[in-house]
Amino acid sequence: MTVHPTPTWPAEYAERYRAAGHWRGETFGAMLRGRAAAHPDRVAIVDPAADTRWTYGELDVRADRLAAGLLARGIGRGDRVVVQLPNTAEFFEVIFALFRIGALPVFALPAHRESEIGYFCEFTGAAAYVIAGEHDGYDYRELAAKVRAEVPTLRHVFVAGPDAGPFEPLDAVPAEPVPLDGPEPGDLAFLQLSGGSTGIPKLIPRTHDDYIYSLRGSNEICAVDEHSVYLCALPAAHNFPLSSPGTLGALYAGARVVLCPRPSPETAFPLIERERVTITGLVPPLALIWTEAAPTTPYDLSSLDVLLVGGAKFSEQAARRVRPALGCTLQQVFGMAEGLVNYTRLDDPEETVVTTQGRPISPDDEIRIVDDADEDLPPGSSGHLLTRGPYTIRGYWNAPQHNARAFTPDGFYRTGDIVRRTETGHLVVEGRAKDQINRGGEKIAAEEVENHILAHPAVHDANVVGEPDPYLGERTCAYVILRAGAEPLKPVAVKRFVRERGLAAYKVPDRVEFVTAFPQTGVGKISKKDLRAAAHADTGTL
Repeated sequence: MTVHPTPTWPAEYAERYRAAGHWRGETFGAMLRGRAAAHPDRVAIVDPAADTRWTYGELDVRADRLAAGLLARGIGRGDRVVVQLPNTAEFFEVIFALFRIGALPVFALPAHRESEIGYFCEFTGAAAYVIAGEHDGYDYRELAAKVRAEVPTLRHVFVAGPDAGPFEPLDAVPAEPVPLDGPEPGDLAFLQLSGGSTGIPKLIPRTHDDYIYSLRGSNEICAVDEHSVYLCALPAAHNFPLSSPGTLGALYAGARVVLCPRPSPETAFPLIERERVTITGLVPPLALIWTEAAPTTPYDLSSLDVLLVGGAKFSEQAARRVRPALGCTLQQVFGMAEGLVNYTRLDDPEETVVTTQGRPISPDDEIRIVDDADEDLPPGSSGHLLTRGPYTIRGYWNAPQHNARAFTPDGFYRTGDIVRRTETGHLVVEGRAKDQINRGGEKIAAEEVENHILAHPAVHDANVVGEPDPYLGERTCAYVILRAGAEPLKPVAVKRFVRERGLAAYKVPDRVEFVTAFPQTGVGKISKKDLRAAAHADTGTL
C-alpha cells in the first residue's frame, strides 16, 4: 500500500501557534503520566456496566502494561490499529497504550459493520483490530473473522470480554512495563473518520499538539476542571464526546469520566444522580428525549450544570426547552472532526445561546464565508464556510486527490457548511452544501448507500437524499428505479439487502420509494435538488 505524506501546517504557521502558546509540546501519554503523578488515587474512569472504577494511577499502569504487551506482539510506532469498542473502561486502556507507543488508533463506531470495518482495515493497512466479543446482541468476533480473512496486513485481533473465541483476549496481552520510545508532540496521535460526502469515508489525521490544544480550549470555555464529572452518553469514539470537551478534555483536567452504556434517560439519569455528573453532551434528538423525560423523573439531576448539544443543528424551539426542563445551562456546539469547534459561551445572553451555534475556540481560528466562486461575502451574508487554524487539519490521510478539492491552495478547509456570522462573531448554521445527510448527528454519505443499493440485481439506479424528520432532524429516503423486466420489489427487501451487505444500521434507508425516472437539470444531470423537494413534500411521486 502506498501511503502519501500527510499534509501538515507550514513552518511559519507552526511557529506562530507555538509562540501563541497553543501548541505546548504535550503528548497524550505524557498527559496521563502527569495526572497520575499528581493525583494517583483520584478516580479517572467509572464503568458502571462492569462495576469498575479506575484511578488515574491504575489507568496509567494499565496503559503501560498493555503498551508493553502490544510491543511484544510487533505493534509499534506508526502502526494503525482499528479500535471498535463500546463505552467501556477498556476503550481508554487501549487508546492510551497505543498513544504511549506511537501506534495510531483508527476510531470506529460500534454501529459499523463489515462494509465499513473491512474498508478501514484495508485502507489503513491495519496491523490489529480491537473489539468487544459481543455487544447489544451483535457478535463482533464473526465480523472480525470475515475481515481478517480479507485483509492480509491484519495480524492480530484482540477481544475485550470474557469469550475471545478464536482470537486473543485483551486481558492476556499486558506485560511488564518496558522503556518506551514514544511519539513527538507533532506526530500523529490517531485517525478519525470524517462524516464524508462521498462514498468513501476519509481519515482525519490529528496530532498530539493540535488535539490537546482543542481540549484545553474547550475546558476553558466550558469551565471543566478537576472537580468536574463528565458523562459520556454518546459513543466514546465520536469526536464530540471525545473532545468537546469530552472524555479526553475531562482527563486532561484531572476530572472524572462516567461511561454511560446507553444514552436513554432510564440509564443516564440514575448515573447523573449517583455520580453527581456536572456536564455531558448530546445530539439534538437525545436532548429532546431528555427534556421530555426530566420533569417527571424520580432522579435528582440538580448536579448537572451544563448540557452541550451538537452533532447537528439544534432548533431554536428545542433549545428553549433545555433550561426549564433540566435546570442547567445549554451550550450549543458546532464543529467537525477535521478541526474547527464553536461554542456558545456560558455568559452569552440566552437569546444568543438558543439562536446561534457559537463562536470559535481560538483567536487564531480563521473564518471565511464565501460564494460559489470563493469570493468573500459581506458581513451577515450566508455562504460557504472555509476555515483554517491551529487545530484544523491541512489534509486528509492518504488522500491527495481529495485534498486538492477539499482544501484551498492556501490551506483553508472547505467544510461544506452554509453559515452566516452575526455581529458578535457567532455562527448560525443554515445547512449543508455537500451531498451529505445528518441523521441525528450521524453523518451519512449518500453515495455510499447508493452504491450498496445499486448492487441489487433488480436495481437500475438509485439516489439517496435527506428529508426532514422532527426527531432526527433528517432521515434518509432512497429513490429507486428497477431494471426493465425485473420482478417488483418491496421497500423492506431493499432495506434487508443493504443490511445484509454489512451496512451500518443507521445508514439503512428510512424510506424507499420506487420511481420510473429521476428529474434532470438543464444539462441532463440528475437533479438531487428536485429529489429533495419531492422528499420534503413527502409525496413519493415525481
